[in-house]
Amino acid sequence: MAAVSLRGIRKTYDGGISVINGVDLEIAEGELMVFVGPSGCGKSTMMRMIAGLEDISEGELRIGSRVANDLPPVQRDVAMVFQSYALYPHMTVAENMSFGLRIAGRPKAEVKQAVGRAAEVLQITHLLDRRPKALSGGQRQRVAIGRAIVRKPKVFLFDEPLSNLDAGLRVQMRVELTRLHRELGATMIYVTHDQTEAMTMGDRIAVFDQGVVQQVGPPMALYQRPANTFVAQFLGSPRMNLLPAQVSVDGAEALLRVDGLGEVRMPAPAQLGDATQVTRIGVRPESLDVGTGGWQLPLSLVERLGDTTLLHGTVPGSETPLSIKLGDAESPWDIGDRIGVQPRAGHVLLFDAQGQRIGVV
Repeated sequence: MAAVSLRGIRKTYDGGISVINGVDLEIAEGELMVFVGPSGCGKSTMMRMIAGLEDISEGELRIGSRVANDLPPVQRDVAMVFQSYALYPHMTVAENMSFGLRIAGRPKAEVKQAVGRAAEVLQITHLLDRRPKALSGGQRQRVAIGRAIVRKPKVFLFDEPLSNLDAGLRVQMRVELTRLHRELGATMIYVTHDQTEAMTMGDRIAVFDQGVVQQVGPPMALYQRPANTFVAQFLGSPRMNLLPAQVSVDGAEALLRVDGLGEVRMPAPAQLGDATQVTRIGVRPESLDVGTGGWQLPLSLVERLGDTTLLHGTVPGSETPLSIKLGDAESPWDIGDRIGVQPRAGHVLLFDAQGQRIGVV
């Protein structure tokens, strides 16, 4: 395994179209780093540059101790697993997995041992004699991963490998890939647009938007303390509530006023900062308590999901409803009810006009 270093990486296509705009990122040996972001944000292009499938316009890429900018893909010692399984239909599972080693001229005994070990780790030993058409989608993806494992690369690259699977199978494969990372201890870079995959799998997450890394860190650090409104709303389902607000300080309290909802008082932390710069506040749906006090909210939708209930209320002057997530599946409220909503102390994020987080109350 090897560390990966990205320093000032840029990608510009003919015509001046820039898709990667100066990425600096250090990925440690043995780390599972997830690149996440919406379609077109540059995450897959960044992955392809690491693999050597796209040229780097500017900056330096290091894999281990070597500068890899001009190395052909075969010399980078990386293995890539794509969204499409890309298996040879006329070959058996064992032949697909061993293809790279056989082309490299490895001894037959070594090839057989490597395939057997990878198949055991992936729990597909009983499938080695089958051809791809006789496999399910999940089994085919395991074979594609096994083909990468047998090469023992320094870095594994996964480009949205679970996108073609149904919801239930994606959950199962998330667990399998996380287990695989623990067992192999390998450096892995995983690209996805699914924030659930990012949150559950990554040691760290790099959130991309418009070719720029907006924030890097452990999943829960980004969830609880996003650097800006983009990260705040991209991670989490339902999305974080963002409300236009005015914040003022009255002694030891902060007053949060939202037009159409009213005012609530919160304990003001010592490091609140300049409250006059706040233009929006953000609060997670699960960080709102329902009662009689606080913001007064008419309910427009109630979703009972079995283990939780989602309440959605109309905010005057806003097209986006305020969402509340309750652990009580038997909540008594219904459409048309008016409820009091109180945010929890320490869970309200303050954002300035540029969308940057400047404080928490």
